Amino acid sequence: MADVSGHGVAAALFMARAIGLLRVLAMSITEPELLLRRALWAAGVRGWRLHPKRVPGRPDLAWLGLHVGVFVDGAFWHGHPDYYHGQSGAFWDEKIARNRARDERVNAELSDQGWRVVRLWDFEIQRATTTCVERVRAAVVDARNERAVGATDGNMCSLSVRPKT
Repeated sequence: MADVSGHGVAAALFMARAIGLLRVLAMSITEPELLLRRALWAAGVRGWRLHPKRVPGRPDLAWLGLHVGVFVDGAFWHGHPDYYHGQSGAFWDEKIARNRARDERVNAELSDQGWRVVRLWDFEIQRATTTCVERVRAAVVDARNERAVGATDGNMCSLSVRPKT
């Protein structure tokens, strides 16, 4: 922790809180997630919210009005069969199994509520960013088109995806 001697208790408490917040941020935003967000922005796909509390499973990216949720899953933490083979002991086997079960539960819950769910592996984003962006773009465009067709007053929602130039 930074040296706050001579600056009082308030400064020490501020520094402790700031460091704690930085730790939380560092854990919740991964490199693949940032890569995806930057690529989506560059492709003109906009309008998402990050980790919305009111959406089951708190997707990494969510288009609330369109009911599209995107999850960036780590291959180890979410038990991709090519990356996790039970090599880390019973505790981790159980933890990974609970994560997989939660992922399935969240997918079902969101689907039941009319959401489109896109799950991307972290390594997919790193190896094939453009393909991942196109999967997300397709989900957002499909949801927007479905919403526009269902609109009765003729007013279209604002564009969340800009056409490629």
